[in-house]
Amino acid sequence: MTYLVGYGPGNMDRGAVDLACQLARSEPQPVQVVSVVPQGWATPAASGTDREYEAWAAEEGEAAAAQARADLATHSMVDSSATWVSGRSVPQVLMDEAARRDAWMLVVGSSDEAAFGRIRLSSKTDRLVHSSAIPVAVAPRGYRTAAPVRRITVGFRDDDTSWSLLDRVAEICTRTSAQLRLVTFLVTPPRRSVTTGVSRAETQVVKVWADRAAAALGQAQEHLRQSGFTDDRMRCQLAEGSDWNVAVKRLDWSDGDILVVGSSSTHPVARVFLGSSAAKILRNAPIPTVIIPRGAIPA
Repeated sequence: MTYLVGYGPGNMDRGAVDLACQLARSEPQPVQVVSVVPQGWATPAASGTDREYEAWAAEEGEAAAAQARADLATHSMVDSSATWVSGRSVPQVLMDEAARRDAWMLVVGSSDEAAFGRIRLSSKTDRLVHSSAIPVAVAPRGYRTAAPVRRITVGFRDDDTSWSLLDRVAEICTRTSAQLRLVTFLVTPPRRSVTTGVSRAETQVVKVWADRAAAALGQAQEHLRQSGFTDDRMRCQLAEGSDWNVAVKRLDWSDGDILVVGSSSTHPVARVFLGSSAAKILRNAPIPTVIIPRGAIPA
């Protein structure tokens, strides 16, 4: 079992490497970094141009692997390696490599267009996230840390995916001595001042919603207690805001935090379907986020 890191040629952000090594320090497994370079077109007799292209791609791959090794050198206590492979589809090659290497998690960085400290998926990473059969961890742009995983926050929606995560995340927290926090995000648009009746009705709907969310969190907390998880190791919280950015900012975030969200449990086709809530949480999260495919439980 390994952490497989996707590391693009010309990469200037070592956030994915730092995140993978952080995870490996807390849940020890080897970190294997793979850079994917373009593959030449197979022809019966390669032309000079084809050979030049392949030589250029090999140089790019060697340079990327060397840079990855330099980034890994700052994490000397982690068992790690770096290499390069060629292929025509970066997401497909990474998924194939993950299967071949028995990886239990893919780790990638954010797009170069992401704001510093925020997550934004590139087109390649977006496809990877929506096609992967194993969890995908995404580092915010510019992510740096020397901390272990100190707290795991689970986005709890009171659906099958959220409930299936509880026991396994609790086990990971126990093994790594990390705290566990269950959070339900409540996004409530500003009240309309159309009529007193409308405003009162909206308030009642929001209250019912919040009460149900709090009750579900209470049930989850009791479930964890019965499984032997103590109160001093867990916390349940509602994060309410007028938009997703405000709701996410209601929570305290610290170095050593990891957020876990599940894919939609209602999408029958995609392995990972980022429903509106998960996608918006991802865009506003200031910390590394692990996306769990439907039916996949971290081992």
